[in-house]
Amino acid sequence: MLSAGVLLGTVTLNGAQTKTMNNATNQTETATLGGGCFWCTEALFQMLPGVKSVVSGYAGGTKENPTYKEVCSGNTGHAEVIQIEYDPKLVSYEKILDTFWDAHDPTTLNRQGADAGTQYRSIILYNSEAQKAAAEKSKAEAQKRFVKEIVTEITPLKKFYKAEDYHQDYYRSNPSQPYCRAVIQPKVEKFEKKLKH
Repeated sequence: MLSAGVLLGTVTLNGAQTKTMNNATNQTETATLGGGCFWCTEALFQMLPGVKSVVSGYAGGTKENPTYKEVCSGNTGHAEVIQIEYDPKLVSYEKILDTFWDAHDPTTLNRQGADAGTQYRSIILYNSEAQKAAAEKSKAEAQKRFVKEIVTEITPLKKFYKAEDYHQDYYRSNPSQPYCRAVIQPKVEKFEKKLKH
């Protein structure tokens, strides 16, 4: 009989990964990234094999326990980010970073599409020297794919603040919402095709 811990390892908090993960371990790591609206990045990273959960939140600023309204004001210093919990035996930090460069435009300063402001900046928040080195190497490699200069910040993660509950699993919970249909759905469909190749 399988233990509850083994069974729990095959499903995720947000339903992000419901397939049984072969060779899965109980050891997980986290990556914290910002690439514009967290609804968009959350939806894409939930699809990546090896990702156990994706939580939308705020990081990179100074205000403690910020609200969405405060972050949207642009005065907190925080960016909209996602914190990804992943199994390093199934997906590497490098693969997560590679996906990050494809998931948004890292060459636009404080902007993704119609979303403008420092809260939408491109940012990688590392939690170890190994992550910092991997992020810097990945950024240099990714630059070869872009004509314009990558403006992504690479900075230490001081604290991650989870966003309000209604922001979590947003695309899956609100697929007919106009923003989801117009902005997120095309990105999800494009990423699905890429995952199949």
